Amino acid sequence: MKKTTKSASATVVILVLLVAISLIFPVAVKAKSVVAIEGASFNVSSSIKDNLKSYIGKDVLIHLRSGKTFQGYIKSVDDHFVHLEKISGREFYDALIRLEDISAIEAKFRDMK
Repeated sequence: MKKTTKSASATVVILVLLVAISLIFPVAVKAKSVVAIEGASFNVSSSIKDNLKSYIGKDVLIHLRSGKTFQGYIKSVDDHFVHLEKISGREFYDALIRLEDISAIEAKFRDMK
């Protein structure tokens, strides 16, 4: 009977502690969902240049054939180059990248709301 009393007492203590913790540190549980970012899309029928033009002013990752990756905001795109500004990790630097050296681009298509 002693074991049952100790076990019940321990259970009550644990429950009281859990209730106290939940009152001291309330957690706002809010359901988040994934939503599409308006205007984010790639056109597989278009060139890299045309896809980059649709992301002017937006944050992208550009992968080069050499294996190097740049992340930043597209400032402008012409026939041969893309001007990438505010490069991640080097915010005071810009890059001028030849379009023919680009092997892939990444852009954010979804976000949590």
